[in-house]
Amino acid sequence: MAGAGVADRFLPGLAIGAEGGDAPCGVRGPDPDELARALDGADLVVVANVCSLPLNPAAASALAARLAGRPAILHHHDLPWQRLRFAGMEGWPPDDPAWVHVTINELSRKELAARGIEATTVYSGFADPPPGRREPARERLGVAGGRLLLQPTRAIARKNVPAGLALAEAVGADYWLTGPIEEGYGPELERLLAAASCPVHRRLPAGLTMDDAYAASDAVVFPSTWEGFGAPVVEASLHRRALAVGDYPVAAELASFGLRWFPVEDPEPLRAFLADPDPALLDHNRAVALRHFSLDALTRQLAELLRVAGWGALLGGGVPRTGP
Repeated sequence: MAGAGVADRFLPGLAIGAEGGDAPCGVRGPDPDELARALDGADLVVVANVCSLPLNPAAASALAARLAGRPAILHHHDLPWQRLRFAGMEGWPPDDPAWVHVTINELSRKELAARGIEATTVYSGFADPPPGRREPARERLGVAGGRLLLQPTRAIARKNVPAGLALAEAVGADYWLTGPIEEGYGPELERLLAAASCPVHRRLPAGLTMDDAYAASDAVVFPSTWEGFGAPVVEASLHRRALAVGDYPVAAELASFGLRWFPVEDPEPLRAFLADPDPALLDHNRAVALRHFSLDALTRQLAELLRVAGWGALLGGGVPRTGP
């Protein structure tokens, strides 16, 4: 269930900003009785981010109260102290002895531990993608035989669009930013793109998929200054695309699994690779991504989480084995 988007059941009070002045119909968090009915009969509740960043404190408080003493997983992508605007907030996330906290990186797990909350790291899992359509996508963009550098992110400040543009200019590539503008970044993005000395492409044309976008590109740039994980790093690896990655803190965790990429700040290594590609590097990254970040790898992590929590019987014994 969710406040908006795609779900089986909608509770508008769960939506981001639902307690703000721009909330539809003046909704201020979920109705307690409606929330109780929605959760009735659930053996295990996975709270995805609602109790992580305080984007809807009323919804977080209502969920915490309703789930007190009940089995629940609080899944955290980002935490308040990791965002400047929430850095001084105290008392987050809520905690209860019956709950299990899950982070998507070791950095957050350790930061929670320093605040007295035990958590488990479960890295994201990805399906092995279908091959994209390289030539049709490049034709739609009007890219002929030139290089194309893909930045598969939203347009917000922490995605570091200036660094992505600078790298495209330095390696002689078109620059393609596929994500939407958010957080009031429009004027800054317009200024940056107007000043770019390389051809620029925006969004995903109708009829194309992100698989097509990866296939169309010659390399992928991911210059973010902060990410809880960094899905494009794994997606590009599965698509066998060369990567240039910024020095955001969690990138070191992904590198520790064996993924290899080029620096964003120095264009020479990527330029050399594009002039003389090494398929072995692409094969290596794809193998690492399949080994550590596949859906099978995610299933193993979740099975172990449920086993340690003692929730196998709670879920009807349907927890997969983790050993031989």
